[in-house]
Amino acid sequence: MAYIELDVIQDRTEPVLGIDLGTTNSMAALFVGGKPVVLRPSDHGGVVPSAVFFADDGSTLVGGKARDRAAAEPDRALFSVKRFMGRGLDDVQQDLENVPFRTSAGPNGVIQFHVREETYTPEQISAMILGEVQRLACQALGGEAPKRAVITVPAYFDDTQRQATRTAARLAGLETLRIINEPTAASLAYGLDQRKEGTVVVYDLGGGTFDVSILAIEDGVFRVLSTAGDTHLGGDDFDRVLVQLAKQELAPKISAEDLTDPALTQSLRLAAERCKQELSRSPSAELHVSIADHGVTLRRRVTRDEYEALIGDLIQRTLALCTSALADAKLTPADVDEVVLVGGSTRTPAVRAAVEAAFGRVPHTELNPDEVVALGAAVQGHVLAGGTRDVLLLDVTPLSLGLETMGGAVEKIIHRNSPVPCSAKAGFTTYADNQTGMTFNIVQGERELAEDCRSLGRFELKGIPPMPAGMGRIAVRFAIDADGILQVTAKEETKGATASIEIHPMNGLDDDQVEAMLKASLDNAKEDFEARRVADLLIELGTMLAAVDKNMTAVNERLDPESRLEIEEAAADARALTAKGAARPGVEHAQKIRDRFEQATLPLAAVLMDNVARTALSGKALSDV
Repeated sequence: MAYIELDVIQDRTEPVLGIDLGTTNSMAALFVGGKPVVLRPSDHGGVVPSAVFFADDGSTLVGGKARDRAAAEPDRALFSVKRFMGRGLDDVQQDLENVPFRTSAGPNGVIQFHVREETYTPEQISAMILGEVQRLACQALGGEAPKRAVITVPAYFDDTQRQATRTAARLAGLETLRIINEPTAASLAYGLDQRKEGTVVVYDLGGGTFDVSILAIEDGVFRVLSTAGDTHLGGDDFDRVLVQLAKQELAPKISAEDLTDPALTQSLRLAAERCKQELSRSPSAELHVSIADHGVTLRRRVTRDEYEALIGDLIQRTLALCTSALADAKLTPADVDEVVLVGGSTRTPAVRAAVEAAFGRVPHTELNPDEVVALGAAVQGHVLAGGTRDVLLLDVTPLSLGLETMGGAVEKIIHRNSPVPCSAKAGFTTYADNQTGMTFNIVQGERELAEDCRSLGRFELKGIPPMPAGMGRIAVRFAIDADGILQVTAKEETKGATASIEIHPMNGLDDDQVEAMLKASLDNAKEDFEARRVADLLIELGTMLAAVDKNMTAVNERLDPESRLEIEEAAADARALTAKGAARPGVEHAQKIRDRFEQATLPLAAVLMDNVARTALSGKALSDV
């Protein structure tokens, strides 16, 4: 397979930042002196907590200062806003429990937060975080930092979430040259592109999300074979098991109402995080919190064995997703050459041991797991700025994309796990005589009927020349760019009329929804196949009815009474089956009606063919034939 590299960047003199816009922490890196480095001011570690604090005086704090103030006033801070990027209220009900501000649906249904007298979108909050990342980068470099950036996103971010990330960057004054998947960035950081070939598993367990990706490397080309993940599984969940343990200890000492106090919950969360981190280094640690308002102090010694028992189910959930990703790639653990650990939660010894046991090899842990994604983004930035040219990233689309056809069936254009960027074409035709327009419904999913998939958008092609049904020729092209943005174009091939749409669906899909859609496609495979077959049969019957109605009068006298009666009876059955509001028939019944109608119309077809022959031969001598 050949790969064509397009040189689309004109000015290659300015370096490019690599930015990890994380759920818990964010940071920037730059390719300097032949390697990627995290940008750290002399008095700062370079890590920006992904938090924003809104003070009483109207000021806004971002990063470490926001996190510190939030410990005392948790009802004024926003954390983990990445979970809300490009999503609507209905998608984030579980996450809203941790949002201290009132929320509502803004334009296009995307969530917005009401803070003081203002409203903020997740993109605006993320832009504040990116602005702090950029400020630290400038401080570390002693001057202006690059305005061009490669920004990483979870593998399961869909079109809307990726576009929301671009919007946040634009609001922060950054130009996004490329959006790349976090697992792919991690592989670049480890230099795995230097392998001649191989299969790499990237296990990314961060503060709030988990992703696993299976990548194939062939001559420096990265190709994502499959992905799986859970946007509600991460280090925060590890913290919660310790918080719950602390609450069980405190329950006899304070009231149930006090146990749910936000300030107490925040204090317990911070204490749990400290205890968790210590347990990654020591066989035991103290879970310590003081509650001055209630005169209660908790000191609880937690052993590593006890902690690992509490988080065992969470670790097993990640391994189940690894198994799913391997199955999608049609691989086994024995086929894997490298395993890379990403995310601060992979410091947990039990996680490392479980991954090693699952894949039968020691995973890569040489680089700081909190920094590896930013470092990889810097490598890709270096490539885009004119550096090393032997790296090409090929991600995949997690769900199939297609169009709703007449009758409600789905014609898949780009199939699940297709490498991106990619494009595909399909041909369609008109359904009715003199049809001058066509509406396209773009859908995402694995089911056979559009009603069971997710609609991403609609657009209309106008200007089709009037002609008999089935004569129009419309070419539809689906194209996904390197950032996963979908462009759909329809072109009528005789007059050249075109219409297109760039897909920005109202709300994004998280990985739970993707997995649910995949599971539903498997669970309903037989029913879906039959429903698709019925839809196709109904469309075929509609086409046959239109042809009979058009030609019956002209040839009626040349048909014998028995044939006319049989056609009329078969047509009546077909009309009843295809009538608006009629119950959807079973596939066997629909096939029987269709076959009977076809058999009944054979005499009509014979007469029509005879007419065509007579017309063609009219006025010609035998020698001319």
